[in-house]
Amino acid sequence: MRIAQIAPLFESVPPQLYGGTERVVYAVTEQLVRRGHDVTLFASGDSQTSAELVPMWPCASRLDPHSIDPIAAQVAMLEYVVQRAHSFDIIHSHVDYYTFPFVRRTTTPIVTTLHGRLDIPELQPIFRLYGDVPVVSISNSQREPLRDLRVGWAATVYNGIFTDHFTFSRQPGNYLVFLGRICPEKRPDRAVAIARASGMPLKVAAKIDKVDREYYETTIAPLFEDPLVEYIGEVDEQAKAALLRDAYALLFPIDWREPFGLTMVEALACGTPVIAMRGGSVEEVLVDGETGFVCDTLDEMIASVPRVAELDRRRCREQVDAHFSADVMAAHYEEVYEHLLVQRRQPLITPVLKSRSVGLS
Repeated sequence: MRIAQIAPLFESVPPQLYGGTERVVYAVTEQLVRRGHDVTLFASGDSQTSAELVPMWPCASRLDPHSIDPIAAQVAMLEYVVQRAHSFDIIHSHVDYYTFPFVRRTTTPIVTTLHGRLDIPELQPIFRLYGDVPVVSISNSQREPLRDLRVGWAATVYNGIFTDHFTFSRQPGNYLVFLGRICPEKRPDRAVAIARASGMPLKVAAKIDKVDREYYETTIAPLFEDPLVEYIGEVDEQAKAALLRDAYALLFPIDWREPFGLTMVEALACGTPVIAMRGGSVEEVLVDGETGFVCDTLDEMIASVPRVAELDRRRCREQVDAHFSADVMAAHYEEVYEHLLVQRRQPLITPVLKSRSVGLS
């Protein structure tokens, strides 16, 4: 197939530091090329890919101090792709609802993977207007806020990673790790509380967005003065893999409806179990009592820390190989593409593939 992949321009593909969506775009793009497809990637100019790269902006906007309005470049990118739509059998967008107005302008099927949260009130009118647009969810729970709307769900396809980027370790480390962003919904304060209660060191590898700077300085920074806590900041892929591999457990103490949670999968790939607060996709990624613990309270998370030693780290890696590898993800997207080609120009009103859930075996 001739496949176009449209990436956000906020980060490069793959991202230099933080960037879950762009890392998934990289994985699916590279794996589709390996599977013999003719893939074109529309992304920032500092991206790296074995597909044909069409640079739509010189560099990723988040790390560009001169970037003022990154949305403008993304809208221009979509117009450019649609003008070239005849060159592709399928167009796969990862830039959210910005793609929707362009779908009806071409006979080339366009499918959009929704990578973000869907429990935002302003999204309701968007999906009412574009209920015929094919979309993919990255977890079954991600769909829940839109359950009463007519949405063109094509499938649920779990995010995948290149497992060879993460070295499996049979031996647990002696520290806890918090990975991701410093923001209220990720609850780094809970991670500190767990470390204090368990008496175990905590390493925090996380970025701080401008919007969360005040939250960090007023609420989180004082907590990081605890001698048990080491704040590392943003880390690249190599440092992240080593940090997760040598950890005792990943803490995932969220306070929101997490659409997927790629850091959980990355930790499991290293054999590192996850202690998570229940919410969003957590129960779809983790097998409670086998690859980690799904908790309802902070006290439960604290009580789970010593129980991690009872878990088989090999089981964690097996779960990723079976359900969350780049190859598994690419195979599922191939099914979506093939269906859309068969159903060309027909609206997808009901799910056309069975929603995929993680097996317990």
